[in-house]
Parts: sequence; structure tokens; C-alpha cells
Amino acid sequence: MTKTSQRIFISDCEGPISKNDNAFELAIHFIPQGDGFFALVSRYDDILADIVKKPGYKAGDTLKLILPFLKAYGATNQGIMEYSSRNVLLVPGAKHMLQYVKAVMPSFIVSTSYEQYMHALCSLIEFPYENVYCTQLDLDNYKLEEKERKRLKQLRKELSDLPMLEIPENAKSLRDFPTEHQETLKRLDEIFWEEISEMEIGKIFGEVNPVGGYEKAEAVRSIIARRGNRLSNVMYVGDSITDVSAFQLVRRVEGLTISFNGNEYAVREAEIAVLSENAAVTAILADTFNRFGKNRVFKLVKEWNHQAFKRYGVDLSLREHVLELYPEKLPQVEIVTLDNKKRLMKESSAFRRTVRGEAVGKLG
Repeated sequence: MTKTSQRIFISDCEGPISKNDNAFELAIHFIPQGDGFFALVSRYDDILADIVKKPGYKAGDTLKLILPFLKAYGATNQGIMEYSSRNVLLVPGAKHMLQYVKAVMPSFIVSTSYEQYMHALCSLIEFPYENVYCTQLDLDNYKLEEKERKRLKQLRKELSDLPMLEIPENAKSLRDFPTEHQETLKRLDEIFWEEISEMEIGKIFGEVNPVGGYEKAEAVRSIIARRGNRLSNVMYVGDSITDVSAFQLVRRVEGLTISFNGNEYAVREAEIAVLSENAAVTAILADTFNRFGKNRVFKLVKEWNHQAFKRYGVDLSLREHVLELYPEKLPQVEIVTLDNKKRLMKESSAFRRTVRGEAVGKLG
């Protein structure tokens, strides 16, 4: 197979490979009432990216919005690295899956996560960090005056007291939100884009660029250019709103897009939905895509049983591994269609919460 026809595996990290939401966990670790604080900012992120479509804003920019607050409560590069190293939690089978896939095809991770977490994860799973695209962060490079630190702590308390935002079904604009939530969104705009942006620490919003939304799509393009390849040869695995742009890019050119325990945003944009507590399924799909192409993957998924694995030529070692894991009923894997999309969005979102926990599972 020539380089231009060689197929490429690209995966998000948190969800398909690890169970962590590292930024959420860092918020809980460093910031008082950090769980509710992060959940509110994350929901605000979803609304700005998917409904408001704020110019210059992308899904995943939560990771820069929380940085002044992490700094205010004592987070450092070393502190983030040490916490991340102690708390990496892999999806069962993820290391085995990546070891297999990277041995048979060029493999990359594209993640919104901070670089400190990705260094820790790559060390654990023996994955080359040079094949990772993630959010670069040097928090120690930013100074925080005591006056700003004090004000940020006051704002954190105010944020923690605001009502949690809920996104109405089929919401198209802010007019579709209850009045109380419109007021909350207005206050969030003031806090982030007027007050904090005017602080000295506010320059962090312009200098830290989370790899989410269109930046994930740009990372995919960069990988293709680096490999001298075609986008149609890409298999992309994601699970959240930060993967939507990458999904759309890969789908447009007939690459393969897979939601792994995805939320409604991921299932909405993917061609195949996987609901599995073990990453072995990803290896099956990647092996089939690598050796036989996208059409064979679709045929396999339509039948999706142990006999089909043999009939469609899945690697023997993978077949035996999955048979050992699932001697009877296989994990749920379906092609996403107009008829089943809403059902799969609900089922996958619910399954996601059982695998990653209720709090993480509900994040965008």
C-alpha cells in the first residue's frame, strides 16, 4: 500500500481512550465547589459554540475560560502534571487497542486536553507523544496580581451560585431559553468577555488555544499533510461536541466517523455509534477499515455478530480476544440513520453516563 493510499487512525482521547475529563477533575481538585462551577462553564461553552455560534469561539474553549480561576486557586504546571499523572483512568482495553492499531496503521490522538495530561497518558499507554495534538499550556508563564486573584475568587463564588443552564430541546437561539437562563447567560458574558478579559490575566484567553471544534479539524488536516495522504483514508473516533467539526470534515470526503460512547452532539454527526465499556470494538473497526475499507466496515456493522467477524476477515487474534470478552452478546454497534438517530442519541448519552459517571457523562 503506497503512502497516499495508507489508511490513518485518529482518535479523541477522553472518552474513546480514557474515562477522565481532566479539566473537570482539575477544577474539582483546585477550585472550591469546582464541580458545579465547571458544569456551568461547560454548558455555557456548549451554548456559545452550538447555538450562539459566537465568532472566534469554538467547542472546548471551556479549557481556557477556567484557567484564570485555576491560577487564582494555586494551580501550576507541576501541580497539573502531578495530579494528572496520579489520576489517569483508561477505558478497559484501550492500551491493547492502541498497541494493535498503531502497529498496523499510522495512529494519532487529537485531544482538547492540556498537554500535561497527555504527557501522563502517553507515558502510561506507551503512545508516541509526537503523534498527539492537544492544548498547549504554560500556566506558570502568567502572573496574577493579588487584586485580580481576590476578584476572581469573588467571581467564582458568584458563578457557583448561578442557576445551572439547561438547553431546551431543539433550541435555535437564546430566545428559546427561559428568561432566568437568558439572564444567567447575559451575566456570564459580562464576567468572561468584559471583566476578566480586561484583567491582566485575561490575556490568557487570547494566548491559549484549546484544540477543540475547528482546531480538531485543522489537526486532522495537518496530519494528512504530514503524511502526504488523503482525508478519505481517515478513520476518526470521537465522543463529544469538540469532535463535531472533525466529524463533518471527515464525512464530507467519505472517510469513516465513529462515535464511541458519544453524547448527542457526537452521535448526531457520526456514521457509526458504538456503545461499549471496552475499547476492543474500536480495534475491530479499525482493522477492518485498514485492510478492506469503509464499505466493508458498514457490511460488518450491519450484521455485527461473531460469524460476521470471520466472514468479513477480521484479524484472528482480535476475533479471539472479543470472543473471550463477549462470548454471547456483543456491545451495541449501529450505523446511524435518520430513522434511528434520535434513539441512538438518547441511548448513547445514557450509556456514556454509566461508563464515565453521571457528572462527567453529562458534560458536552
